[in-house]
Amino acid sequence: MAAGLTAERKAALSRGEIAASNLGEILAIDFADLMETLAPGAGLPAFQKEGISRRMALCGEALLAHFGADVLATWTGHASDTVRGLALFGLARHRDDAAVGDVLTMVRPFAADGHFGVREWAWLAVRPRLVRDLDLSIAALAGWTGDADVNIRRFAVEALRPRGVWCKHIPALREDPARGLPLLEPMRREGEKYAQDSVANWLNDAAKDRPDWVRSLCQRWLRETDDCPPTRRITTRALRSLT
Repeated sequence: MAAGLTAERKAALSRGEIAASNLGEILAIDFADLMETLAPGAGLPAFQKEGISRRMALCGEALLAHFGADVLATWTGHASDTVRGLALFGLARHRDDAAVGDVLTMVRPFAADGHFGVREWAWLAVRPRLVRDLDLSIAALAGWTGDADVNIRRFAVEALRPRGVWCKHIPALREDPARGLPLLEPMRREGEKYAQDSVANWLNDAAKDRPDWVRSLCQRWLRETDDCPPTRRITTRALRSLT
């Protein structure tokens, strides 16, 4: 059980009554209890041996099969961040064959959600679909890099990190990270640390396969931006594994 998590709070989280305050609480949720609360008698997918991301996907797909997409779409305002995440995974499965633009329209409210957990589920849920049409996805997300909402700007970069966290790597971007420049270039002066970190982490991912490319890019950014503080912070963090 997460440190400081009482049995009463864990039970409320596992019934979908409240939002989790940190990752430890999310990981402590009893998904069997949560699914039985949401869909009594519907049956459970075989998620017990799966990691949290795959568990979310399997349970979301089970809820989609049980309720349909229209019902899941009504859960976007649910009190539980995990329930909103499950709805998202179900909707992502429903939209798996849709055009990239339609998928991004669906995921945008989740990408802008006020809860950190939902924002992480947002990119994880649609990343496989975006990767299948990588260049189209990069072009579409490039338009999000200038959004007024920092959460949307952050999503634009985080969704297609070459390696990422809790997700499959993107071999095409590991081999040729320059394909991601339409997402990175507009963000090199990003003012918010939350989005800066995603740009830096994207480049740190790339540096594990293409260190010289990342060094060269960071040097150019520093020259062209006259060593501005946001760019300096991004490049310093981008190069942290190489120094």
